[in-house]
Amino acid sequence: MRGLAGKVGIVAGGARGIGAATARRLAQEGAHVVIGDLLVEQAEETAEAIRAAGGSALAVALDGTNADSQAAIVAAAKEAFGGLDFYHSNLAGGTGGDIDALDCPVEVLDNSFAINTKSHFLATQAALPSIIARGGGAMIYTSSGAATGGAAWQVAYPMTKNAIHPLARHVAARYGKQGVRANVICPGLVLTEAVKIHLTDEYVEKGLKAIPHTRLGQPEDIAAAVTFLASDDGAWVNGQVWHVNGGAQMRD
Repeated sequence: MRGLAGKVGIVAGGARGIGAATARRLAQEGAHVVIGDLLVEQAEETAEAIRAAGGSALAVALDGTNADSQAAIVAAAKEAFGGLDFYHSNLAGGTGGDIDALDCPVEVLDNSFAINTKSHFLATQAALPSIIARGGGAMIYTSSGAATGGAAWQVAYPMTKNAIHPLARHVAARYGKQGVRANVICPGLVLTEAVKIHLTDEYVEKGLKAIPHTRLGQPEDIAAAVTFLASDDGAWVNGQVWHVNGGAQMRD
C-alpha cells in the first residue's frame, strides 16, 4: 500500500481478532500502530509480536465507551509518535441477552448502544482534531453485515451497528474538505478466535454453504480492506460502506 510508511494510527479493539490482524498488517506496511483495548495484556502481546517482527507498536488501555479514555489514547499516540493520521474504530459487543424486540431487556439495548454506537462517536470526537491538524487522514469504522442483513434472533446489535453508517457519512460530508476520509467496513462471517469458540462446526458448515465463495472469512481479509482505506491508495474513497463478506450480501 502506498503512503503508510511513517504514518501513525490507532486500532481500537486491537488485542485480538480483526483488530489484531489489522494492527499487524498496518505495521507491516510501515505504520506506527497504537493498539487500544480493555484486554490490556492481550493488546501488549500483540504489540510485542509486532515489535519482534520489526514493526512499531504501542499498547494502551482503552475503554471505548469513555470519553476520557478515548482522549487518552489519542494523546498517547501523539506523545509516542508525534501525531495521528488515522483511527480504526473496531469495537463491538453487547450481544448477551440480545434476542427479539419483545424480549430484549432495555439494559441490553443500552449496553449495545454504548459499545456499538457511542464508542465510535467518542472515537470521532477524540481523533478528528488531531487528524485535521495533520492535514487530513482517515476514520475507519467496523460495522457488521448484521446491520443490513436482518436477523430474527437479535435486534439491539443490528440497530446499534447501523448507526455507524450515518456517522461516517456525516464525517465524510462535513470534514472531507479538510482532508478527512471516513468509511465503514461491514464484515461477514469471519473466523476470529471468539467466533471459533462460540460457533459449532455445523454452523460454520452452514455458513459456508450460504455464500458464493470457497471459504469463510479470515481476520486478514478485513485487515486488508482497512489497510487500503488508511493508505494513499484509498485516497478517493470517502463516505462508503464496504461489505467484505465473500458475497454473503450483494449490495449496490
